[in-house]
Amino acid sequence: MIRILKYGEVANADIFARAVPAMNVEAIVADIIAAVRAEGDAALYRYCEKFDGAKLASLAVTEQEIDEAVAAVEPRFLAVLERAAANIRAFHEKQKRNSFILNDQKGVVMGQKVVPIDRAGLYVPGGTAAYPSTVLMDSIPAKIAGCREVVMVTPPGKNGKVNPVILAAAKIAGVDRIFKVGGAQAVAALAYGTESVPRVDKIVGPGNAFVAEAKKQVFGTVSIDMIAGPSEILIVADGKTSPRHAAADLLSQAEHDRLASAVLVTDSAELAEAVQSEIERQIPTLSRAEIARESIDKNGKIIVVDDLRTAVEVSNEIAPEHLELLVENPFDILDGIRHAGSVFMGRNCPEALGDYMAGPNHTLPTSGTARFASPLSVDDFVKKMQYTYYTREALCDIARDVAYFAEQEGLTAHARSAIVRLEDEQ
Repeated sequence: MIRILKYGEVANADIFARAVPAMNVEAIVADIIAAVRAEGDAALYRYCEKFDGAKLASLAVTEQEIDEAVAAVEPRFLAVLERAAANIRAFHEKQKRNSFILNDQKGVVMGQKVVPIDRAGLYVPGGTAAYPSTVLMDSIPAKIAGCREVVMVTPPGKNGKVNPVILAAAKIAGVDRIFKVGGAQAVAALAYGTESVPRVDKIVGPGNAFVAEAKKQVFGTVSIDMIAGPSEILIVADGKTSPRHAAADLLSQAEHDRLASAVLVTDSAELAEAVQSEIERQIPTLSRAEIARESIDKNGKIIVVDDLRTAVEVSNEIAPEHLELLVENPFDILDGIRHAGSVFMGRNCPEALGDYMAGPNHTLPTSGTARFASPLSVDDFVKKMQYTYYTREALCDIARDVAYFAEQEGLTAHARSAIVRLEDEQ
């Protein structure tokens, strides 16, 4: 049963505690990465047979396989995917940055170019669930950014095929190439390249502990989006909130993972007890009841506070991945929210809306990293390149200051590179 804690009456360590994955996979992942670097495709085939139970003739997904997958998906679901993709595109189009030029000083031109990365790599999990939403959320921003190529990797089933809904989503999102490879070996292939899988510049997408560790180990060779932790939801609710709605929203994250965190912060002790009871009623009705039960019992909590101002303070300290404001006037407290991945406003905006259809990205900072990190966006697939131009006259005007500054740092060659041009001019 979910715990009810009274803020100020229990230790802050209990209030702000987070589940920490205990699995140590560093050495295993390091060995897998080394094998892929040394053996290329041969290692990928071997690991696919070992971990996925599939003996493949080819790693690449063919156009025929994609067409067959699209044909196998229910037309209604294809329409829903198209609608979701349109919403995601509309939101992320607004994130596009422009280059700029400064030329307000005589003889000086400075600027910044916004340039897309050449090739983005997208990891899409397989296993117990298929997530076409991840395909849309992670590849559409890359396409909007202007990446020349988006490469997707995802583990096959034992039949050697990729889940049709994953391929259908990839088709709708405009993914350029798809490979049947998962786990740490897929991350290694994207980071270093193999005979089949091209080397990318950035790897994005969620995964299990092995995938997360692999992304961590290859960072620096390539860029990554983030090291994702367990799913999180925090709900700030007032006494007028429906216990049924709040319980359903908490369980929408609890069913993700046994380590997922579902937290309710409310100024109503009555609501706290009602939600506690409602969670117990709803859990047995879930398809993933066993997972939700363990998540709620081990990591779930209801925190009772004196007022909504304190609730906002607690939320900011936790810095949740998903934050729901189930209050009468959510915009009244939005300004007080400083740390959250994505905020869902009001009683008619369940977090699941953001997972699938609304448009804002669902790849979000977890484990408190919303204190300094942001949701996945178009910005993740571009880099900024700056440039500077000075005329002779403009350089002469500033050269002595440049040299003086360099000398204060003891870098005489720096200083000379400016002064030598001034001397030549004289």
